Amino acid sequence: MPANIMLDIKNSYFPSGERSLREAAFALTASQTAGVVPQSPGGIATAASLLEATARKPGNVHPAAAFPDLCYADLRAAAIAIGPPLDRAGREPLGQVIQEAVTAARAVSQSNANLGIVLAVTPLAAASAAEGDLSPATVRQALATLDSTDAAAIYAAIRAAGAGGLGRRSRHDIAGPAPASILTAMQAAAEQVPSDRIAALWAEGYEPLWAGPVADLAALEAAGCGWEETIVRTALRQLARTPDSLIARRHGLPTAIDVARQAAAIADLSGSGWTTAVARFDHDLRAPRRLNPGTTADLVAAALYIHLWRSITK
Repeated sequence: MPANIMLDIKNSYFPSGERSLREAAFALTASQTAGVVPQSPGGIATAASLLEATARKPGNVHPAAAFPDLCYADLRAAAIAIGPPLDRAGREPLGQVIQEAVTAARAVSQSNANLGIVLAVTPLAAASAAEGDLSPATVRQALATLDSTDAAAIYAAIRAAGAGGLGRRSRHDIAGPAPASILTAMQAAAEQVPSDRIAALWAEGYEPLWAGPVADLAALEAAGCGWEETIVRTALRQLARTPDSLIARRHGLPTAIDVARQAAAIADLSGSGWTTAVARFDHDLRAPRRLNPGTTADLVAAALYIHLWRSITK
């Protein structure tokens, strides 16, 4: 049986760690919003974002841990703000939806709270609005509609988000003009070192998301883990699988690889050993340097969107 190790840490925003991801999504969304029901693409994007932000993942912001420029209230407000724009995905151009979602989130948070989530989830929302099952194939169909107008809107959104630590790129740098094809720019960002893992989603057609964290969420929940342990373990497995882009850009690829190795060493521990190892890892990611696995958190939020969409709409 899995060790529900998160139960001994009070989480006043959502105290019941035994609930499933679907049950937690409904309860958490109801408690944090004015009656939003996570049944549409925007509502599920909000629910996935709230679940991701509330789970106490090592190195990330959550209700009991903040950074000087980002806190849980920012993540909560941004999660709620992106719901209405993402409900228009599939009816409005994808670039326009991304720009509207970033604008809405930036208006309610003190810094870039969820640009990565918006970029990762908006193609999923657009595919959800189309006929047929949500799958890598339907996401690729949504991405195939992109044109130069979308590219310009997405570049404007990224600049407006005020994302720090993006670094300079030799091709298609965000400070320069938007390319004719946003997919070409995403491919370039995915291929350069350090690789941008959100860009890689777009370039690779989202297959790695399904094969990685989406599969982890399903397997862990099937094994009996509660919602929070499922998310924490999924984040650790994803971090072990792929060095975090944000850490790599801010602190160098060797540091990101070292963090990934540490995650791999504790991802599948159990019992008190797991509890102690997670707490120590979390401490080490916060001091003396802030090694925030922010891209990993964004990928987990996108995986949660898929998991919730499947469980709520089937």
